[in-house]
Amino acid sequence: MKKLFGVIGDPIAHSMSPVMHNDAFAQLDIDGAYHPFHVKADDLAAAVHGMKAIGVEGFNVTIPHKAAIIPLLDHVDPLARAIGAVNTVVRENGSWTGYNTDGAGFVRGLQEAYGGPLEEKRVLVIGAGGAARAIYYTLASEKVSRIDIANRTLEKAASLAESCPYPITGAVLTTEEAEKQLGEYDIIIQTTSIGMSPLIEECPVSMENVKQGAFVSDIIYNPLETKLLNEAKKRGARIQSGLKMFVYQGALAFEKWTGTAPDIHRMEEIVLQQLGGKYVNN
Repeated sequence: MKKLFGVIGDPIAHSMSPVMHNDAFAQLDIDGAYHPFHVKADDLAAAVHGMKAIGVEGFNVTIPHKAAIIPLLDHVDPLARAIGAVNTVVRENGSWTGYNTDGAGFVRGLQEAYGGPLEEKRVLVIGAGGAARAIYYTLASEKVSRIDIANRTLEKAASLAESCPYPITGAVLTTEEAEKQLGEYDIIIQTTSIGMSPLIEECPVSMENVKQGAFVSDIIYNPLETKLLNEAKKRGARIQSGLKMFVYQGALAFEKWTGTAPDIHRMEEIVLQQLGGKYVNN
């Protein structure tokens, strides 16, 4: 009997995770199957209980359940608890343990693309939502020395910075302030949904002052090159879409479930095929 894995969310039909994980199972000759499960918020507790009852080995969690699932789990990894969100659940000795691989997935992709140490770099994170929290906390846990946060609402950015459980130096800025001093940053990370399809002409921050050679990363992968990335590239910056983050967070989840590391580059190729070019479902 195949080992059962999956992803829960609302909506869920658009998810590219099943094709990515099922291909990895086949390539590694693992007798597993990964399915999407459409779970409404009111049904979350019943779904988590039911998945344990039928012997599911592990599953991913996506919008809108990443925070709501925490009290339904038996154990939660300290980093995931600090972030306040779980995206990966693993069956360990009959119990559910929750992890967050979003931040680690982003950082691994960043390290691969950046090609050098991050510790002494000046980093700007744009946004203060759930993705920003995961990335900010994970970078802080990796001992990046300085991270500034820019957000339209200063209070939200300040709350994120103040609640970080790891020692970190940095300032809290409005997006307008960040635009003026953009040239000070070596790495700029855009974590909001601004610029995502279908609103592809939107841009959260002007790239006019970005310095040549800076590294600009946008967690959006639909389109693969957002307006922000396009503007940064025109000004001589290196750019990275959110594709690496998506693939690496999935690969880390796969490894937690199976103890085996999948082929990252093959996973990326599978997702690119699913994307069908610059846009999802174009």
